[in-house]
Amino acid sequence: MFHVKQMTKEENQERLSKLKKIVQRLPEKPGSYQYYDEEGTIIYVGKAKNLKSRVSSYFHTEVDRFKTKVLVSKIHDISYTVVNTEEDALLLENSLIKKYNPKYNVLLKDGKTYPSICITNELLPRIFKTRTINKKWGTYYGPYSHISSMYAVLELINKLYHPRSCRQPITSEGIEQGKYQLCLEYHIKNCQGPCVAKQSVEAYRKNIEQAREILKGNTREVLKNMRSEMEKLAEELRFEEAEEIKRKYLLIDNFVSKSEVVSHTINNVDVVSITNDEKTAYINYIHVANGAVNQSFTFEYKKRLEETDEELLALGIVEMRERFHSDAKEIILPIELDLPLEGITITVPQRGDKRTLLELSQMNGKQYKVDRLKQAEKLNPEQKQTRLMKELQDKLRLPKLPYQIECFDNSNISGTDAVAGCIVFKGMKPSKKDYKKYNIKTVEGPDDYASMKEVVRRRYSRMIEEGTPLPDLIITDGGRGQMEVVREVIQDELNIDIPIAGLAKDNRHRTNELLYGFPPMTIALKTDSELFHVLTRIQDEVHRFAITFHRDERSKHQLHSELDEIKGIGPKTKDDLLKHFKSVKRIKEADSEEIEEIVGASKAQIIFNHFNT
Repeated sequence: MFHVKQMTKEENQERLSKLKKIVQRLPEKPGSYQYYDEEGTIIYVGKAKNLKSRVSSYFHTEVDRFKTKVLVSKIHDISYTVVNTEEDALLLENSLIKKYNPKYNVLLKDGKTYPSICITNELLPRIFKTRTINKKWGTYYGPYSHISSMYAVLELINKLYHPRSCRQPITSEGIEQGKYQLCLEYHIKNCQGPCVAKQSVEAYRKNIEQAREILKGNTREVLKNMRSEMEKLAEELRFEEAEEIKRKYLLIDNFVSKSEVVSHTINNVDVVSITNDEKTAYINYIHVANGAVNQSFTFEYKKRLEETDEELLALGIVEMRERFHSDAKEIILPIELDLPLEGITITVPQRGDKRTLLELSQMNGKQYKVDRLKQAEKLNPEQKQTRLMKELQDKLRLPKLPYQIECFDNSNISGTDAVAGCIVFKGMKPSKKDYKKYNIKTVEGPDDYASMKEVVRRRYSRMIEEGTPLPDLIITDGGRGQMEVVREVIQDELNIDIPIAGLAKDNRHRTNELLYGFPPMTIALKTDSELFHVLTRIQDEVHRFAITFHRDERSKHQLHSELDEIKGIGPKTKDDLLKHFKSVKRIKEADSEEIEEIVGASKAQIIFNHFNT
């Protein structure tokens, strides 16, 4: 078993003194700094406009971020690299993080598993999807996070240009010498036979170049050239060739109209947005060329310290522009960012097409976050329950996670057979073994408020006496009135502190609002959210439970009522009769001989006379 050596106070003072001396010697220039642990391993890489100012900020006594304090406690040495510009510092930071993967830097969850489209470096290039990137073999477009978009592009290219799908290496000499044979793809018109000179190498390669432009997003340029060529062929009366180009033109035009999301006046622009949760940041990147989105990708960063949105966006922008070889001179962002990239304009749009693009990027980031969450929750269902409990805790500002939730409902008809039910949800799931049924004992007539008080008083008085853990939240099936009577018992009578919420229904008997507080206030909650559906399920469940219990009690009462009126017939005789005949109606219809077989002659005569007099 290994033991971690703890530093003495003197050793720690010596460590800090050494580090502060290094900090005093740092230049006031832009650059990247690296922190090392006791083993000499890089644990953090940062960038700075002013190295001395930035690094010294870590060692100020007023640093209040817990994770930063933890990082500082692990630093045993500091090195730095001076560069000419902030842009170089940013690029260097990004490069070092990827190279050393330091413990306390954000972790880029790479998207290399997403497929790309490859155009090979061959005499007759092939076009196909792949997840393996080897730039020796060809040019790669992507990666595509939306697989359906990739297949749509491939389908369009195959319909337009019929690139070969065979893998055999083809050379000019081989074509001239007739080494190759036509395959099935030619006969079913998926290939035009360039291997046997049915299509010239020049024509084939021209098609591939047009396919490249489509993959780059330059569809408008392709359409413009095709239109010019089509008009020229028509003037020369070469109508069949013009018709073939028209077919291709319409295919591309239809594809563009489906994929177009902004005005074609916007060209060569990057859009970057960020979506956060406690541990992860999702940074979406969109590239727009010729008015159409031709690239959309979301990166996932695992946070190590309390990184700000500005820090994460700066890292994301550098990573994505490098990954996708972007030369866009404008970047659209959701917040102002002092980004040291020369010749780049930062835009934070408030309206118009650029705002639409930013909203599209944010929507993609949020959707990616939701998809990742669902994927994780499928593998671990408890994660979903915890998320919903945390969401409810945040909405109501509860002191602790609402693991155990209890809900009450009354049921009676004009005050008769008055009952109540209490259901229990644990971890957002029903715990049926903990459900309780209550016959109302102290209330005469139909008084729901008094009935609710009785049941709540009985339940929690007993739980206090027995030392049973109290619930984290009580939900009443009703509005402000029901909440108030529960509060009177819980807080005023029993002097215990349990949060109380209410679910109110509209005039069509549909749950429409969540109430909380004193006095009760409506809590904003979308009616199509998962949390609202769970709360509605709790309300439906307690209503079902109370109604079922009430029906059972009413049925027992009705079954036994007429037999109870017969003098000389006790409980044992009544049970024997009901067990045999199943209902009072059948007892009424039976003759005395049938009844006599069950209860004897004297009792049979009494029962028969009662029903037939």
